[in-house]
Amino acid sequence: MRKLDEKIKKYFPNESVYKSPNIYSVFAGYNLPSFVKDWLLKKFSDEDGNIDTNSLSNFLSQHIAYKGSNIKGKLIHEGVPLSLLARIIIEPDIKSGKLRFSIPDLDIKISEGLVPDYIVSKFPELKESGELWGVVKLLYSPPRDKEKGVIQIVDFKPFKPYKVYLDYFIEQRKYFDIQEWIDLLIRSMEYNAEGFDSLEQKLTFLTRLLVFVEPNLNIIELAPKGTGKSYIFNNLSKYGWGISGGIVTRAKLLYDVSRMTPGIITRYDFVALDEIESIKFSEPNEIQGALKNYLESGKFTVANYQGVSSASLILLGNLPLTEDKVPKNRNYFAELPEVFQDSALIDRFHGFIEGWKLPRMREELKLNGFTLNVEFFSEILHSFRSRPEYADIVLKLLNIPENSDTRDTKAILKISTALLKLLFPDAINNDIFSEDFKQNFKIYCLDIAKKMRKIIKEQLSLIDPEYSNEIPNITIK
Repeated sequence: MRKLDEKIKKYFPNESVYKSPNIYSVFAGYNLPSFVKDWLLKKFSDEDGNIDTNSLSNFLSQHIAYKGSNIKGKLIHEGVPLSLLARIIIEPDIKSGKLRFSIPDLDIKISEGLVPDYIVSKFPELKESGELWGVVKLLYSPPRDKEKGVIQIVDFKPFKPYKVYLDYFIEQRKYFDIQEWIDLLIRSMEYNAEGFDSLEQKLTFLTRLLVFVEPNLNIIELAPKGTGKSYIFNNLSKYGWGISGGIVTRAKLLYDVSRMTPGIITRYDFVALDEIESIKFSEPNEIQGALKNYLESGKFTVANYQGVSSASLILLGNLPLTEDKVPKNRNYFAELPEVFQDSALIDRFHGFIEGWKLPRMREELKLNGFTLNVEFFSEILHSFRSRPEYADIVLKLLNIPENSDTRDTKAILKISTALLKLLFPDAINNDIFSEDFKQNFKIYCLDIAKKMRKIIKEQLSLIDPEYSNEIPNITIK
């Protein structure tokens, strides 16, 4: 067993799981995100990572929602409750004043599912519109009087298999050197760290996690297809939401005036607009104006509604490259929708990820070893968002020139803070003014943050000559 595998097992004994390229065949036919798959792997594995595939297969067939399972028929004809681990989508019904639900994997439509009032009172998380994972007990209520038959939720248990103690995670950081910790994070993103060509590649890959840990951090990543953008933002966390192509409305993203319901940006840690070049925006001027306010302050106004959220926003797009694997167009944003062709809006994005420097998915990038369970890892990332002491550390470490542009400064501080959380979470317990720590902070946090902001400024200067391509000379004290 490799040294890193041994360390992960030793210092995260209850939170680690063994993964290999061939283990996921048992999940064929099930629409499960990584955080659910990992929980199941852990449940049916021994301490050495050996999986009881027969027991796992039986559990899947009996307790996991999947298309073609004929659950609706069983509910109607057998008349008894059925419990399943499933993805449910909650929507308020304004006309009836009730909450309704759908389970796409069971073909239960929103018009067929009802959340009774007593269940809403008992499980307040069901009051929130949007997607939830949990163990639901379903019961069919036949038609009576003028009421149509419906499937009701009669019991619910949120999918939260771990009690996450962030301080425990922080404490374990001291047992790993920086290279081991970087590799652990990459493994926790379900990639084999040994498949990357360089440290620079690894660090670029890890910047995809910035929006997971830092509130109101806005990033753009452009890359060729096949570099795993969609996978990371759609599979690692139930606290994120991805929109891929299609039409995006102000109602869906920010606030629905007719239904009087807040949009998805108020319900998640981050929202990823994937395949951004193919997304169409209805009411583009209104969305552009609302987004300018939101990206600046975390607040937006739609009609008479004033909304607030800490969700980060990331734009993900494909970028044509030359034979030398560099962008064909000096203006990286040339293919973005018209909504994002506005320089004032682009300026509100804090940093840029050069996705073309990342490898395309290949066999050697498939994970084969011990890693943190994705459900545990996603809860850790979520918990970091509410820890303000890391921003305080960054402010204590840096010299900020008085004439620094405010947006540039804010961007560099926020990206540095997010990288500090990821790479040096135990900084809150250590001497941050030691020369070793300051040097590490400069290399792994500040320099990367300045580079990511510098690209935004360079692109802005191409779009609008009024913008300088320079960034403040922020240094370590």
